Amino acid sequence: MRVNLAAVLLALAPAVAGAASWDPAAFAGQNTLQLKTTAVGEGEHWFPVWLVVVDDDVYVRLGSRAASRMERNTTAPYIAVRVAGQEFDRVKAVAMPEKAAAVGDAMARKYWSDVIVRHFNHPMTVKLVPEVAGDGKR
Repeated sequence: MRVNLAAVLLALAPAVAGAASWDPAAFAGQNTLQLKTTAVGEGEHWFPVWLVVVDDDVYVRLGSRAASRMERNTTAPYIAVRVAGQEFDRVKAVAMPEKAAAVGDAMARKYWSDVIVRHFNHPMTVKLVPEVAGDGKR
């Protein structure tokens, strides 16, 4: 049996090209990302949230409903994240109340409608930290 090397390489290319790469600088230009939580009786739920990048880390500020979803998440501290056409299955959601002011200021600079939204209750500020694979890649 003769194997066409070019055909094999072309078949593998989408898998390599499609590998997700966590790149906060590239995500900074995105307006939203999606978070996936899993809750007993509800199953998986994807929802969009605004994002900002502060000190080369991705942050989200969650309203009451989204914060409640995070608190009921059965896969905690991990969630899934979709951003910039990529999906990351194991991202640690780290509560960062000490960053609430910096994240709020970054949201105000990035989103004009934050002039109103910032007055809503946002009980949770979260840093998104991707799990690093055994080879050191994210």
